[in-house]
Amino acid sequence: MKLKRIAHISRKQLSAHKLRTALALLGIVVGVSAVIIMIAIGTGAQREVLSKIEEMGTNLIIVNAAEVQRSPGRMQARGTVTTLTLQDADVVERDIPYIVAVAPVQSRRMQVRVGNLTSNVNIVGTTPAFQDVRNFHVRIGSFFDEHDDIGLRRVAVIGAGVHRSLFDGQNVIGETIRIGNVPFEIIGVMESKGVDLDGVDQDDQIFIPISTALRRVFNLAYINTIYLQVQHRDVMDVASQDIREILRERHRLISQDRPDDFTIHTQLELLDAQRETTDTFTMLIGSIASVSLFVGGIGILAIMLISVRERINEIGLRMAVGARRKDVLTQFLLEASMLSLGGGIAGIVFGIAGSVVVGIATAWATSVSFYSILLAFVFSFAIGLFFGVYPARKASLLDPIEALRSE
Repeated sequence: MKLKRIAHISRKQLSAHKLRTALALLGIVVGVSAVIIMIAIGTGAQREVLSKIEEMGTNLIIVNAAEVQRSPGRMQARGTVTTLTLQDADVVERDIPYIVAVAPVQSRRMQVRVGNLTSNVNIVGTTPAFQDVRNFHVRIGSFFDEHDDIGLRRVAVIGAGVHRSLFDGQNVIGETIRIGNVPFEIIGVMESKGVDLDGVDQDDQIFIPISTALRRVFNLAYINTIYLQVQHRDVMDVASQDIREILRERHRLISQDRPDDFTIHTQLELLDAQRETTDTFTMLIGSIASVSLFVGGIGILAIMLISVRERINEIGLRMAVGARRKDVLTQFLLEASMLSLGGGIAGIVFGIAGSVVVGIATAWATSVSFYSILLAFVFSFAIGLFFGVYPARKASLLDPIEALRSE
């Protein structure tokens, strides 16, 4: 029998039992669409997380003041130390040639007051380079400059959340806000950045010059973070090692053979860690969704077994007039493949539509990739073949004489 003729017979048989065929298709449709939707949710979550890391700044290295305790198999940052200083930031910027910009930071939550309104806000003391290093810029007004920092001026740039909560979005340039008991003149409003990876609201912040913060607000001589921007990603590892050596020498840790009193993280490390986490999450939910596709395959198996049993006489007659076992095997495999491919195509359409609906209804970031569509399609085809082999082989091994005798 030619393949075209076999395909025609298979299509006719499937059309003759519309309800049975529809139920078999439904299992595959649900499985394929579930896989696509789940992977779309996972991929969307991954892209959203990675975009937040990119928004932190480009080619970023973060140095935090923390005591590092070594335990078997790992290092753990704990406690707060006071050895990280502005001078450390200056020396690192001066001595490492591929450092583009440095932004030291000291922050603390404090009570701020505007008229009769009060709120606890994160006060961030930093330098003008913060905007470029952290990719976080002013939307209204201007950021403070080096002269404001050197002159210990009491100027502030408020976050978008502070602007909304304390000033109801009105014009605030030139207004006064009290941080603790110190009055500051507002010179700008930052762009909205939303929540960062740690769940911290980046809009609930007020930025002031680092020197003013240390001397007039915090009364401290140390900082807790240094953000550094390097020329390009290829030198991140080298830069991190050079930074570590400089800080260990300045903090007199080498001579005493003591552990680091700081931690260094690069943007690449954050990207790799988050990508690994989201890949695992996507694989997990995709695997769960694929269970429904497997159930759809069992439906194909059951229907094909029923079809073989109902068509025993037909199979015997065809084999008696010259059909080969290979022809019978091909026919039933083709029927199973038609079911799985038909369900796969319909499932892809419903999966894409479902991903869009889920994204709109839940405000989740969903992203349908070509990879997920291809995976679902190939998987559905493989399911059809896998669960169609046994019924097809069973049909091809029937004895023609016994088949003709059966009722």
